[in-house]
Amino acid sequence: QVQLAEYGGGLVQTGDSLTLSCVASGGTLRHYAVAWFRQAPGKEREFVAAVIWNGYSTVYADIVQGRFTASKDIDGNTGYLQMTSLKPEDTAVYYCVADYLGRGSMQPHEYPFWGQGTQVTVSS
Repeated sequence: QVQLAEYGGGLVQTGDSLTLSCVASGGTLRHYAVAWFRQAPGKEREFVAAVIWNGYSTVYADIVQGRFTASKDIDGNTGYLQMTSLKPEDTAVYYCVADYLGRGSMQPHEYPFWGQGTQVTVSS
């Protein structure tokens, strides 16, 4: 069983880039799908991106396709979300989640392991 912690959130301007890290403790992420969800104030939690357990395929929400890249260290304990061309509507708390042998589901209930979240704020 892994514990997850997100790093790298902060305040940026429109058009900037930012990379979030998801560090696992208690084990590696080798056999885990790693995904990212986000929740903005007053809105429901939404899927952002995922890398499937083998690390070779990714899934993206339409609203971030082409701007965000999800990845993970194949044999390590870190997942990443590289975000470019950030927009004010990307402002949210971003959560890292993991699922053993997961295939990149967009449903939050498929992921038993969650980090505490990190705030990303994009100013206009």
